[in-house]
Order: sequence, then structure tokens, then C-alpha cells
Amino acid sequence: MKVAVTILVFCVAALLALGIVMLYSSTMTENGERQLGLQVVWCGLGLAVGAAAALADYRWLKEHLWWMLLVAAVVMLGLVLVPHVGSHQLGLQRGGARRWFNLGGLSVQPSEFGKLALLVALAWYGERCGRRMGSWWRGIVIPGAVIGLVVGLVFLEPDVGSALVLCAVSGAMLLIAGIRLRYFLPPVLLGLLAVGLFIYHNPMRSERIYSWLHVEETKRDKGLQAYQAMVALGSGGPWGRGLADSREKLGYLPAHQTDFIFAIIGEELGLVGTGLVLVAFMAILVCGLFIAWHAWDTFGLLLGCGITLLITFQAMVNIGVVTSALPNKGLPLPFISRGGSNLLVILAGVGLLLSIARHSQLAGAAEDLPEGAEEFRDPNALWTPPVDSGKLTRLGACES
Repeated sequence: MKVAVTILVFCVAALLALGIVMLYSSTMTENGERQLGLQVVWCGLGLAVGAAAALADYRWLKEHLWWMLLVAAVVMLGLVLVPHVGSHQLGLQRGGARRWFNLGGLSVQPSEFGKLALLVALAWYGERCGRRMGSWWRGIVIPGAVIGLVVGLVFLEPDVGSALVLCAVSGAMLLIAGIRLRYFLPPVLLGLLAVGLFIYHNPMRSERIYSWLHVEETKRDKGLQAYQAMVALGSGGPWGRGLADSREKLGYLPAHQTDFIFAIIGEELGLVGTGLVLVAFMAILVCGLFIAWHAWDTFGLLLGCGITLLITFQAMVNIGVVTSALPNKGLPLPFISRGGSNLLVILAGVGLLLSIARHSQLAGAAEDLPEGAEEFRDPNALWTPPVDSGKLTRLGACES
């Protein structure tokens, strides 16, 4: 466990440091001091929240806070869509999307907080109804309604990319919680069909698909970002042009500080730099799942898996877009891209992972139940220690 925690912390710290350096490099020509200063502020806030989450007992979320977080997230997601809130003094509207609140000069994106709130709620529900997750009503209808509410509000902003990533992570958590494939597959297929029809009847997104399939043909309009990203990655070669020596950041590649910062990494640091970023995210995936699997309770297991998959799925989509493996969709690269709300939530999630690891270590070191942990003897707990050993044994959750 200590090795997994050490590697996780090291990879997160390395990606954060790389993000600050690359943002400084990529904003040198565009009011860089202010943008970099805001990112440093968000990074400081995120580290503070993450440290507090790591030192706290993550089980408080399921005992006292899960429903408060969910209600607050739904309210914020609803308010940002209200015309007199989401498009005037309090709100920001960019590119036809209404996704942000303007609070004291900082733009806050409620959908990022909605992601974490939904993961906490699903983890609570998965522990509460463990054995009954195999039924249609308990395993699909009830959690599906909650997922549909949060994802639907995110979709209406519109933020299709975040909605799809959140659906994928939520589905994975439900599978881990024990729902049956015969109940799981029909809604998934219907959802994929609905997304396909939405893209087909939405000119802007259907044009993105076309430009993804015909990059050379559309490189002067819809395919500009994808084409210039490939130029940046190709011109970097194995070792890169050198730090701060990117040419694509000089107005050729739009959104080079946010969605396409991975291309700037490839241009300045080359294949070696991008390869190390991939290795770091793979290490976070492995360590996060290891921590989750050794969690003290089902809530920790599901929450740890959800947070880990949220980070890595988002990274996979971002890198896939930059390398033209996926159609263009605006999602930041975790820990690196400019964007405060995502950074704050991701660091809070890492703090919760560290809290899960800390409490599993305490449980594993004890011969009996740790002091104050008697609540895990209730029948809703998935992980309970046997009488004759301090090791944890997986048992069923809810009685039928």
C-alpha cells in the first residue's frame, strides 16, 4: 500500500509541476502572468482541499454528506442553465455554452463538482444495496434515475464530452457494485443509439465527425485544431524543440493552453515527454485501483474506483482527441490543462484516494476492529474482518 501511495503522490506532483511549467511556456505571448497566476491560485486551493480530504475520514461522506453534495450539485447545475443567472452578472456564457459561474474573478464550472457528487452518491448506494444490485429496480432504475438527472443537466449546458465520460464512469461503478449484464446492456445500447441520433441531427457535431474522418480536407476550418495538433506532435520528434520553443502556440493552434496542451508538450518535449505523461497516467490508474481494491469498506472500494476511472478516462479522451484517435471534444487534460474547477475537483479526488489508503492501512495493521470502527459490523458493510484474523474478507452487503 505504501508503494502505491508513494507512486500516486509522485505522479500527481510531477504532472502538476509539468502543468505549471507548460502553462508558463504556452502563455508567454497571451497575458501569461494573469492566466498563470489564476492557475497557481487554483492549484493552491486544490492542494489545500486535497490535503484536508486526505487527513479526514472519507467515511463521513457516506454518513453525513453524500446527499448534501448531490443536492448542491443538482441545484448549481440547474441554476447555471437559468437565463437570468447563467448569462448575466453571476454567470458566463462562452461559445454558445452556459457552463460557468463568475465568482470574484474566478470562473467556476458546476459540472466538475457534479461529477464528484455523483460518484459519492453512487458509492453510497452501491454499499447500501449490495446484494440487491442484481435486480432490475435496485440495479438499474433507481441509480439510472440519479445518473440521468445529473448527466442530463450537464448535457443541456451543453457539455457532451463530460456527460459521456460521466456515463462511462458511472456505468463502470455499477458493474463493480454487482449489476447484471443482461440488465446493463440494453440501456447502454439505447444510450449509444440516442447519442448517434443526436450527433446525426446536430450539424455542429456531425461536422466534427466529418472533419475527424477527413482531416486534410477540413484542415482550414473544422479540422484546424486536429491538423495543427498533429503538426505540433510531428515537429517535436523524439526529443522536442526545447522548452518554450513551440511555434504552434504563436496563434496556429487554438486552445493550446486547455484542450490541446498535450500537443504543446509533444512539440517542446517530444515523444519522450508525451511518453512520460502516458506512463504517469497509467501509474495513477494502477495505483488508484490497487488502493480501491484494498479499501476498508464497499463505499471506499466504489469511490476509489470511480475517482481513478474519472481521472484516467478524461485523460484518455483528451489524449485521443489531440492525437486524432477520437473526434474533437473539449475536455481538459487532468493536472496539466488550464482550468481551475477541474483541477480543484481532481485534487480533492486524489485526497479521498489517500484517505481510503490511510484507513485501509490502519485496518490491515489491527488484529481486531480499530477503535471507533464498530459501525462496520452492520450488515450493510461489504468488508468485515473475521474474528480470528486482522485481514479483511469480502462478504455480501445487504441482506435480501
